[in-house]
Amino acid sequence: MNRILRVSGIIRESIVDGPGMRFVVFAQGCPHRCEGCHNPQTHDFDGGNDITIDRLLEEIDKDPMLQGVTFSGGEPFCQAEVLSVLADEILKRGLNLISYTGWTFEQLVEKSKNEPAVMDLLKKCSLIIDGRFEIEKKTLSLIFRGSTNQRLIDVKKSLEKGEAVEFETDSGDFVSL
Repeated sequence: MNRILRVSGIIRESIVDGPGMRFVVFAQGCPHRCEGCHNPQTHDFDGGNDITIDRLLEEIDKDPMLQGVTFSGGEPFCQAEVLSVLADEILKRGLNLISYTGWTFEQLVEKSKNEPAVMDLLKKCSLIIDGRFEIEKKTLSLIFRGSTNQRLIDVKKSLEKGEAVEFETDSGDFVSL
């Protein structure tokens, strides 16, 4: 089983990449290449560096203040198999997991029909922030998102219902992730 991830970098403590104090893993490689992307250095699949899951877990384990881990990018779902293995370990530690993706929830479900690891990773996320960044819809007013087309998707409710269910940011439910 592959335990090596291609990353652009990490942030050990972030309060802007999801609810609470988070460890952020920036996956290297992105097919979307959105105009105005916040992380254009992550686009090249040959860029970045390799890191083992064990090394990432060592870093995560150093911080007792963490409430969760965020997969960003790049496109995390391009490395769904290895990130799913990492996700298992994150969840075992009692941390929640969210992921950014340029694909929509619906596109990920469709993609998972040919790539089962996509669904495996999706099921382990509490939330996904889905959709490509669209520069003409850029805003600074939305929590955890860069453009108005992007959605905060409650993954569990969405999979149960069979359609995307948006997370209500004003509900206070971030605590229950």
